Amino acid sequence: MLKSMTGFGKATAETGDKKYVVEIKSLNSKQLDISTRVPGVFREKDIEIRTMLSQRLQRGKVEFSLYTENLANELSTVINQNVLNKYVQQIKTVATQLQIPEPEDYFSILLRMPDVMKSEIQELNEEEWPIILATIEEALKQLESFRDQEGLSVYNDIKQKVDNIVKYYGRVPQFEKERIETMRNRLMDAVSDFKGKADFNPERLEQEMIFYLEKLDINEEKVRLHNHCEYFVKTMNLNEPVGRKLGFISQEMGREINTLGSKANHAELQKLVIKMKDELEKIKEQLGNVL
Repeated sequence: MLKSMTGFGKATAETGDKKYVVEIKSLNSKQLDISTRVPGVFREKDIEIRTMLSQRLQRGKVEFSLYTENLANELSTVINQNVLNKYVQQIKTVATQLQIPEPEDYFSILLRMPDVMKSEIQELNEEEWPIILATIEEALKQLESFRDQEGLSVYNDIKQKVDNIVKYYGRVPQFEKERIETMRNRLMDAVSDFKGKADFNPERLEQEMIFYLEKLDINEEKVRLHNHCEYFVKTMNLNEPVGRKLGFISQEMGREINTLGSKANHAELQKLVIKMKDELEKIKEQLGNVL
């Protein structure tokens, strides 16, 4: 069954005084394009995260985010009082030397100075990593479920359009008799004109007639288009990524439909060809989101 490349998954977990939030979003892309946003403490795990995502998601533009939230009362960022005091002394000294008034709002100025806010260095707790991996796994399951639901919707839409193509080329035979009669009359008129020429050559006439008949015969195109449509539906039902393969099959379907149009020589057949082309273009648009 088809899978969409569009999906979203989110999972959370708490351990000790920390809360972890994992979000994964995927969109359409010809290749696998992964971008990660993780706290600095998890940078060493970036390759492991990317490997996990690539094995499960295969294609799409994937955005991975891992957020941490401190549930304890302790702050991970504190005011560096020693640095702050030195800034105060420097500002007073400069104000005295330049004979300018000291600032009225010291605090707002000092908080913007470099190194006043000090972040405590955090280290990765390896005991918590399995919990984070399980959270990533849960987010992946949600994303895959989303892809499955979207894929089912895409499957039903594409299947309906393939059925429409089958329906349209199924109407071709009802115009065959009139088409053949029209071609016969044209051919007979051409033969009459040809025989009236002084340099009439029976062998040349035979060659021209064979070429003309082969050029207008559409039986092979009908058979190949029918087979392509059957193969397309069969491929859609495979339990594996088939987006690229379906794209190739749709190209072959397009070739047969275009050839039918070029050989039609009948107004009603041309209308059917236009309808088949319209359905095929809609199919190709949908295939852009198929895994």
